[in-house]
Amino acid sequence: MIEKYAPLLARELSIKDGQVAAVARLLAEGATVPFIARYRKEASGSLDEVAVAAIQDRLAQLTELDKRREAILGSLKERELLTDALEKSIVAAPDMARLEDLYLPYRPKRRTRAAMARERGLEPLAQALLRQRGLDPQIEARRFVDPEKGVADIAAALAGARDIIAETTTEDARIRGAMRELFTRRGRFVSRAVKGKEAAGGNFRDFFDWDEAVRGLAGHRALAMFRGEREGVLSLTVRPPEAEALALVHRLTVTGRGEDSREVATAVEDGYKRLLGPSLENELRAQVKARADSEAISVFSANLRELLLAAPLGQSRVLALDPGFRTGAKLVVLDAQGALLHHTAIYPTGSPRQAEEAAGVVRELCARHAIQAVAVGNGTAGRETERFVRGLGLGLPVLMVNEAGASIYSASDVARREFPDLDLTVRGAVSIGRRLMDPLAELVKIDPKSIGVGQYQHDVDQTALKQALDAVVASCVNAVGVDLNTASLELLAFVSGLGPSLAANILAHRLEHGPFRSRAELRKVKRLGPKAFEQAAGFLRLRGGPVLDATAVHPERYALVSRMAAQAACSVAELVADAEARARIDVAQFVSDDVGKETLTDIMAELARPGRDPRPSFTAFAFAEGVEDIADLRPGMRLPGLVTNVATFGAFVDIGVHRDGLVHVSHLADTYVADPSKVVTVGKEVLVTVLEVDRERGRISLSMKRDPLGTGEGRA
Repeated sequence: MIEKYAPLLARELSIKDGQVAAVARLLAEGATVPFIARYRKEASGSLDEVAVAAIQDRLAQLTELDKRREAILGSLKERELLTDALEKSIVAAPDMARLEDLYLPYRPKRRTRAAMARERGLEPLAQALLRQRGLDPQIEARRFVDPEKGVADIAAALAGARDIIAETTTEDARIRGAMRELFTRRGRFVSRAVKGKEAAGGNFRDFFDWDEAVRGLAGHRALAMFRGEREGVLSLTVRPPEAEALALVHRLTVTGRGEDSREVATAVEDGYKRLLGPSLENELRAQVKARADSEAISVFSANLRELLLAAPLGQSRVLALDPGFRTGAKLVVLDAQGALLHHTAIYPTGSPRQAEEAAGVVRELCARHAIQAVAVGNGTAGRETERFVRGLGLGLPVLMVNEAGASIYSASDVARREFPDLDLTVRGAVSIGRRLMDPLAELVKIDPKSIGVGQYQHDVDQTALKQALDAVVASCVNAVGVDLNTASLELLAFVSGLGPSLAANILAHRLEHGPFRSRAELRKVKRLGPKAFEQAAGFLRLRGGPVLDATAVHPERYALVSRMAAQAACSVAELVADAEARARIDVAQFVSDDVGKETLTDIMAELARPGRDPRPSFTAFAFAEGVEDIADLRPGMRLPGLVTNVATFGAFVDIGVHRDGLVHVSHLADTYVADPSKVVTVGKEVLVTVLEVDRERGRISLSMKRDPLGTGEGRA
């Protein structure tokens, strides 16, 4: 199949045929996207993960197209309906829409009005009228009057013939293709309020009287209106202007001016309104939905990537607090590896006596465990708890942590397996502390949809969403690398070539035999064969073993590195430690048929910075003091904030008041911004100006412009 489709994919993706063919072969052999992008650069021509994934996705689509093509050909052959011309057209169909158009007249149908008319013997009358040669319909129809067949009179005969004409023209591939193009080019997305639902559907009031060209419709607006329709608040139509559609269908079908042509015109108009229009509207709706889904999923994926690759604090002893007013703050102490050492509850926002007791507990635990940082969840009572801890003068960084999804983790099977005897709130505090230490390692335990960086995630195609987000998680996990001896089941499961089953086997082997001493010991893991080892080994790190096992150098290149060390007259360990030794290597001498400059460049970079973490360095962030609630906000305030979500229409920013504000795309910069993701990313520190505060609806409008209010400068 790839020989057939390689030129097509190469044109679509603007790459070479050979690159497509090489990637397709590797995928067929069981290679993963991260593995191909990282360790098969010579074969792929250094395609990145995005391009490799695009080839994988498009091949899957074309495979489905071919499966459907074969099924249609088989059905037509079985029913002896396949002609040479029809087979040629089906084989040449470039997409699913054209393929289904060709098959539509032959598809087994329910008993339609046209089918019943054919049963009454009216097909010849319909064909005679369709030829439009100037015959008199009344005279022609009289020959088909037969009360015994259910054709009582001339009017009944003509009505049945028109039903056949309506269905025949609706199923004509040429007509459907032209009308589909009109729907795509001139379609309007029209939304109206359902009578009597205006008050209940206040969230959708912007769309009570909406009319927009489909071609320019933003995905987030489409998803909002689809949701409004689903909730019974909005009524939607997705069609071109009816006059234009009827004019086109007449041009395509009506060829004369006689009475027979007028019968055809009446029939095709009925066919458009009753059959073709609704059918193409459903197609166009599906296209709009698919496009909107793709846009939302793309934005969600980009946000998730930024969140997962956020700067880790690293291995540090952390005191973490999950704040609360009435129930107090759940406090946990974690060691540098994230293991739970202690947990209790304190009441820093309670009475003066309770606050004094809480202060004593925090001071004592920080001293006893040599705490290096304090993590505070950003939910209810978060800012108040942060202020309390800062006021203790501990001399430690006090850091707010986004706790979105922590409650989901707390009640999950993963959390129950880790901490079967702990309360949910204690598990949540552990998650908050671990997120500070290593966001990626902790967030992989939570369904990405619960992390709070998407828009309309419950409205999009759930299968497509899961596939996309899983791919993002896998990409991030493999980009960072995984410690073989400390990684959780959830983290290992995303390593290239593993999955949940092999990840569980690795943990079982680790539990039975102790820590792995080398990557080579992976081969002893139950059911972890040569292919899985090839795919996974380079992404698994091992501290304290052979020096290359702690790097991203793949075991298949260890012998190559040994030859490099021999050329530099040193050991492999010395080669890693000594820049002068690496400088003595003539990389060109190691180029071979399967090892090119790309791989050699990667190896030299890895030897220079073994096991390097691609994530940015950690920096502490603090919200503005004294601004802890929406009631504290005033227009004109200039405040530091953290971007929590990016959408096509702007960015949401946490300014420390328990409710994110929105920076509309028009206020992201002093210049025009077409794509918000080019200006801001999830986790970015920004300085914003408060534009407007709607306390009743809990909405905050923000700006990142230098002087959005035209005052010369913002007021603190």
